[in-house]
Amino acid sequence: MTVRETFLELKRTPLYGTHKSLGARIVPFAGWEMPVQYSGVIDEHLAVRNACGLFDVSHMGEILITGPGAIKAVQRLGTNDIEKAVEGQCQYTPLCYPDGGVVDDCIVYRFGPERFLICVNASNTDKAFEWMRSEAGKMAAIRNVSADYAEIAIQGPFSAGILKKITDKDPAPVKRYHFIEAKAAGVPAIISRTGYTGEDGFEVYSAPDSAVKVWDALMDAGKDSGIKPAGLGARDTLRLEMGYPLYGHELSEKITPIEAGLGRFVALDKAGFIGREALKKQVEKGAGKAIIGFEMLEAGVPRQGYDVAALGVKLGEVTSGTHSPSLGRGVGMAYVDASLISPGINIDIMVRGRALKAKTVRTPFYSRQRGKIPA
Repeated sequence: MTVRETFLELKRTPLYGTHKSLGARIVPFAGWEMPVQYSGVIDEHLAVRNACGLFDVSHMGEILITGPGAIKAVQRLGTNDIEKAVEGQCQYTPLCYPDGGVVDDCIVYRFGPERFLICVNASNTDKAFEWMRSEAGKMAAIRNVSADYAEIAIQGPFSAGILKKITDKDPAPVKRYHFIEAKAAGVPAIISRTGYTGEDGFEVYSAPDSAVKVWDALMDAGKDSGIKPAGLGARDTLRLEMGYPLYGHELSEKITPIEAGLGRFVALDKAGFIGREALKKQVEKGAGKAIIGFEMLEAGVPRQGYDVAALGVKLGEVTSGTHSPSLGRGVGMAYVDASLISPGINIDIMVRGRALKAKTVRTPFYSRQRGKIPA
């Protein structure tokens, strides 16, 4: 099979034509043809931090769980406690195998005790769906409804004001990690105050054939507020500045939520969820490895797979790294021995065979108070 044939087999979101018309650079990602950048990663990144950015995230998967046993099914599948969420609330939760390794991390939307919509990562949609059916398919109806939704993320300090211009319900009163059903650009939509950037923002779900209408309406509504289309490149630098995990980097089938520093999303007081015993044991006995944040003290960009060392001894590997547009220096995350998670420890990052100085720091790397945003 040629590279071209492989590329032609990739799926396209309903906004593919829009991305091409905007001059986006398209790349293969998780089985899809997706925009990695338009005007440039740094420009798009700073637009989100200073004004507003618009992302096409229609490649994400959606799985619907319904029926009288739906809440029991969600409780079994997720490590978090969905009973603590009310109707109209979203909840972040890892999904784990019995040994504690992560199937995927996702957002659960609670419409009521018998209806839950779960947004999963694009690369894991089929895997997560089959796993859910095998583990809880007898408890509730579980359907892959990804083809029923397009998803657009509007992120940045001006998001609420821009979104208000195209909706029949003011999004401003919606609390963080809550959602409403409303009309956006005149079409039915689910609007949640969530995101992956560390800025205020919303996710807008609509039918696929309405995606272009919603996108165009948002771009028009935000034209005087500095809105810009943003691609996967800026999405990654934004999430990394916040220390947010990405599946395949900080999370995987071989990494547990405890090791990833996500213990606050593991409700060990909830009985019966998959992986509970393994995770409980890690909490009680301690995990052998842990995630750290680090900042470069020398010029250099850390990347996934680079060794972390001290005094010539390898301590671990970088899971994610980039040059932070907001901070103006290299930052990254890495898995190391759990004894090395304190901030202020001097380490070396092996960049192309050179040992470059860095130090461990707490995440998030960026906050509006701490960060300096270039003009």
